[in-house]
Amino acid sequence: MDTEAVDIKAIEQIVATVERTQRAKDAEGFLALFHPDALWTTAHGKVLIGFDAIAEFTRAVLPHANWDGEVTYEVLHTRFLRPDVAAVKVRQVYHSAEGDTEGAPLYVMTKRDDGTWLLHACQNTEVRGD
Repeated sequence: MDTEAVDIKAIEQIVATVERTQRAKDAEGFLALFHPDALWTTAHGKVLIGFDAIAEFTRAVLPHANWDGEVTYEVLHTRFLRPDVAAVKVRQVYHSAEGDTEGAPLYVMTKRDDGTWLLHACQNTEVRGD
């Protein structure tokens, strides 16, 4: 398997772990996916700069998130900006009895020297039906 295929598989595994930790409301598992210098913008525009800010927000919000359905994440497209930097477009869907809602995250991920991919600069955008 070529290096790009291996990296795409590793990136897909990170996104699958995002899904798993969101479903489980597992703040620590989710936070383990972030680069120490990460930045995150929530679907509602809250900007979190640095791991400490992301951790404070995640630990306060994720364990108490109130949804009655489940969430799924699907990698739609991966573009390598450099061999160690990838832009990853994701489709996020919250399934509930009231109907599905969708997010369109963009994850810029970086690869560490040990080959591990981490979330580095992320923007989630709520998809609204018009």
